[in-house]
Amino acid sequence: MPKIKVYDSRGFTERYMASPELGQLMKGDFSQFFIVRVEDMYRLVQEAVPASRSTGHTFIYITEGEATMTIGSRRYKTRRGELLLVPAGQVFSFGQGDVNKGYLCHFQDALLQGIYGKNELIRDFGYLSSWGFPYHICSDRQSSQFILQLFKRLFFEYSTYGLERMDIIQPYLLVLLSEINQVSRPGRSEGRAGMGAMFEAFRKLVYTHFRTKHLVTDYATLLHVTPNHLNKNIKTFTGKSPTRWIDEMILSEAKVLLRQTSLSISAVALEVGFTDQSYFTRLFRKYEGVTPSNFREGIEKC
Repeated sequence: MPKIKVYDSRGFTERYMASPELGQLMKGDFSQFFIVRVEDMYRLVQEAVPASRSTGHTFIYITEGEATMTIGSRRYKTRRGELLLVPAGQVFSFGQGDVNKGYLCHFQDALLQGIYGKNELIRDFGYLSSWGFPYHICSDRQSSQFILQLFKRLFFEYSTYGLERMDIIQPYLLVLLSEINQVSRPGRSEGRAGMGAMFEAFRKLVYTHFRTKHLVTDYATLLHVTPNHLNKNIKTFTGKSPTRWIDEMILSEAKVLLRQTSLSISAVALEVGFTDQSYFTRLFRKYEGVTPSNFREGIEKC
């Protein structure tokens, strides 16, 4: 059964952007961090990139033209002053032919650990995105200018000194993430502060284990609480039951696979943890109103 390949930055560039010019763009160990001009990197892409996953997070900020990319189960077209987030672990794909300018910044969580780190800000972009953190971010004119200046400063630092001055790169990257965080979810910090610690732990576990654990009792055991206590806590904070959260995570991944791969329906079911294709189909239809096959047919007609 074909699998979606997972790449680190070195493996991805060697596969799709192998060129002597690449060495001029990348500085030192670019597996942890790099920032380049979009136009410089895109012109090195030798073929359309099929459904893939990355071990790190990527931001793409467009200053001219537009960029088209499929992230998760949706296709996005990003224009001037807009930004795309591709979180670690999320499925993405894109073609060739876009005419644009801007910045592409790639980093690992580990980069932000240490004296300048602020883990609660950047923690688990992957699972945050799966629970509603936007991939396509539009900002007002003032915020857009702030974000652009931060990208420019990071690019200058990296293109001039590589990773030699991490004491400058780290703080600027943190400020960039903070600015994007404010634009993407006004008031989000207050919302997070008001959510229960149990809900945070629960949804992180669901993101990690949804392919193998489908029952509330599974997560109650991991959290060392009773299923009744978990049900009551999650419903109080979110208005949705733990079962609904689990099912929505499963369906989110299934829709990504239906859109971005040619896996059979039975193979998609297996990928999200169901050996019984008929049960998977019933679950999918319960929430989406159509079967997985009908869902894929609708995509192909678009």
